[in-house]
Amino acid sequence: MNLCMTTLRMSLAEKRQHLSKLFLEVLKEHSGTISVYDLMSVTAELREDTKYVQDKYREETNAVYVKYFLGRIKNIRDDNNQYDGSIDKDDFIESVATLKSYQEGESKTSKTKFPLIYAIVSLYTTYILEEPIHPVGTPFPGSLKVTQKNGVFYCPVKEANLESPNAVCKMCIAEQLEF
Repeated sequence: MNLCMTTLRMSLAEKRQHLSKLFLEVLKEHSGTISVYDLMSVTAELREDTKYVQDKYREETNAVYVKYFLGRIKNIRDDNNQYDGSIDKDDFIESVATLKSYQEGESKTSKTKFPLIYAIVSLYTTYILEEPIHPVGTPFPGSLKVTQKNGVFYCPVKEANLESPNAVCKMCIAEQLEF
């Protein structure tokens, strides 16, 4: 996975305080390889993958994925903000390893650039925006949603997915929602 290897080499070579700016440039470069056709193909794949999900939940989920996952590719390309946050090297390396493992598995079944988009957006939201990967309001089964209270993000399914080898929950900044 070129994105993961590029970011891993970069993380080892650069100092923490400058990593956000350099990392954003890497994400912008890789998001530039995603065409409108790629976004349309991924949208079709998402819709196909959720065709057996309950109607209301499926519509909400698809809307969130299209807006925040696919729409963020454009946001990344256009992002010229300066970010002062530092990136923890060990957490970052672990995140890249998780995404690399995910992409290796998905590349065998996905015929689209979904694995690349998933990696770019997950890294961008976590390490650049410092937001949860699933945005506030993302619905989950049981009428539960990602929430924010007093500057802390909460996810209703984080703990349930921590052991999943390719789940990005491990890298997400959201805490487990207590319910």
